[in-house]
Amino acid sequence: MMTRREALALLGSAVASAALFRSLPALAQSVSAQDLAAPGPLGDVTQGPADAKVTIIEYASLTCSHCAAFHTDTYPALKQRYIDTGQVRYILREFPLDPLATAGFMLARCDGEPKYYPIVDLLFTQQKNWAFSDKPVDALQQLMRQAGFSQEKFEQCLRDQKLYDAVNAVRNRAAKDFNVTSTPTFFINGQRHSGNMSIADIEKIIKPLLGA
Repeated sequence: MMTRREALALLGSAVASAALFRSLPALAQSVSAQDLAAPGPLGDVTQGPADAKVTIIEYASLTCSHCAAFHTDTYPALKQRYIDTGQVRYILREFPLDPLATAGFMLARCDGEPKYYPIVDLLFTQQKNWAFSDKPVDALQQLMRQAGFSQEKFEQCLRDQKLYDAVNAVRNRAAKDFNVTSTPTFFINGQRHSGNMSIADIEKIIKPLLGA
């Protein structure tokens, strides 16, 4: 069985990189939508049609409490009103702030695109029960059993160096090219917005873009 020490050691380099994000300069209010559209090495797992008038790209960390609040309080309404109705294209991208968040994203990516958002949703809704546990890796492993992960599969995913590098590549590009320094950070048609957003906050931005 993988111990907590072994799992965190496997992902430990994420800690060293955290200082980099804190030292980055502030970002201009918008970035090139074309540059943002380029996916990372694992590709984007998208929701909503490619030709939607509005594209929302969120950079999030699975251990970020503000991200969890967005995904439990705001995202369901956003999905029901705008994503499922074809008005908004939504993309969640990985910006792990610590080794545990990196591990969570690796596990979400490990089982293929159809399982990505269900696992992300599970990890956000249960965040307090694993990310802030005294034994977070054990708690994470227990939670992933609900998603059908055996102990062997859990450990195999966390030892996947290619997967680890790919998740970090998404985070590092966001930090370097788009100056993402905190989570959640949203780009709505290229316009940058930081911090947890309510559905009312989002609607103020997207309704004019939708012609509503």
